[in-house]
Parts: sequence; structure tokens; C-alpha cells
Amino acid sequence: MAKLVTSTGTKEHKVVSEKQWIAASRALLVKEKKLTRLRDQLSQQRRSLPWVKVDKEYVFDGPKGKQTLAELFDGKSQLVVYHFMFGPDWQEGCSHCSFWADNFNGIVVHLIHRDTTLVAISRAPLKKIQAFRRRMGWSFQWLSSFKTDFNYDFHASARPEELAVGKVNYNFRDIEPFSDELHAISAFYKDKKGDVYHTYSTYARGVDMLNTAYHYLDLTAKGRDEIDSDSSWVRHHDKYGD
Repeated sequence: MAKLVTSTGTKEHKVVSEKQWIAASRALLVKEKKLTRLRDQLSQQRRSLPWVKVDKEYVFDGPKGKQTLAELFDGKSQLVVYHFMFGPDWQEGCSHCSFWADNFNGIVVHLIHRDTTLVAISRAPLKKIQAFRRRMGWSFQWLSSFKTDFNYDFHASARPEELAVGKVNYNFRDIEPFSDELHAISAFYKDKKGDVYHTYSTYARGVDMLNTAYHYLDLTAKGRDEIDSDSSWVRHHDKYGD
């Protein structure tokens, strides 16, 4: 049986006949179908989680001026918030969050037609956000929570006192903070009375589901080509080649 040595970072692979390849692919398909069914079940369990009513008022700075959390729904009943790592003292947004955000522009219109609004929220002042947004060429809505506790309350930023003791609650457990800003996604629902509920949040690798590029890479021979999930290769899209 012939062997093909592929590029650096991949293992030697068997080279087989098309008949053998189809047999191996069919065996893998059985597992893929099982994973798909399990993912459907998990998604249903996610939708079945209890909700928490959001009674605290948050007011954000955005392109439309001051807006409350309820107003961010923009006429829809569902709101998805990407907690974009961009602190008040940062000079630019997180390169990894930017990698995720590069997937947002094209899907916003589709989400709107499924009763869902998508926004990004950061603690950086709006002026910094708008300048970085223009640089990146993005059009999705991005707001500042600079003078609110929003990111803190939803465990997407570390409070000063948490940084001081070296312990922050992230991904539903206490960890040593790796940054003053933390990446996350939160989902909310607004009922006909206008009451807002927190329905779901995910952190750490839970945000992988929003990165289309990773899903494409997962289909390839080299995959993500990252050792131990080391994604240090990621750059702002205007910095590759530097």
C-alpha cells in the first residue's frame, strides 16, 4: 500500500483505491450522523434551559445613540450578543474576536428573517469601536457598554477586584483570569410585554460554533493545524503578511 508524505504538521497518510476510500467514508458517516443527532438533542436541551428575567437596566452607546438592552432587539423577539474583547484602554479589538466577527456581516440579514438580532458589545468607548469597525470594514451593529456593568454581570469582563485577587468566574467556574476582557456569547428573549430574559450564555471553546472558517478547516486534511488548540497564528485580517 502506497504512502503519501504530506506537508509539515500532518501525519503520513494511507493512499487507497476509491472503493476502499468509499468504505472508510461510509464508516465515518455513521459516526457523523450519530454526532448530528446528538447535536440536535443538545440544541433542544439548550432551548429547554430555564430563563432569568433581566431586571437591571443597561444603557449602551451606539450608532443610534443611547439604547437600552430591550431596544437592541430592534423589533425582534430574540437577541444574540457577542461579547467582543475590546477594553477601554485597548488600542484595537482582540484579533481572535475579530476572526469571529469576520463571519458576522453576511449572516445578519438571515438572522433578522428568523426573528433574531445580532450585535457585538464591548467595554471600549464608542469612538474607539467605530474607528476599529471602519478599519475592519464591518457593518454589523456594535455598541459600547463602557459605563455599565453589563459585561461584568454576564461574566465577559473581569472586575478590578477580581483581577486583584487573581480569580474570576468564567465559564461557570472560578479561574485565573487570562485577560481583563473575556470572550463570550449571550442570548436573550423579549416577550410581548417587553420583559427581557437571559436564555443562554457560552464561553471559551463554546464560541467555536460561530466561526465558519474553523468549520471549513475541520473538513480538510490538515484541519485547524493547531497544536493543543494554539491559535496564536490568528491576526487581524489586515495584518496577515506582516
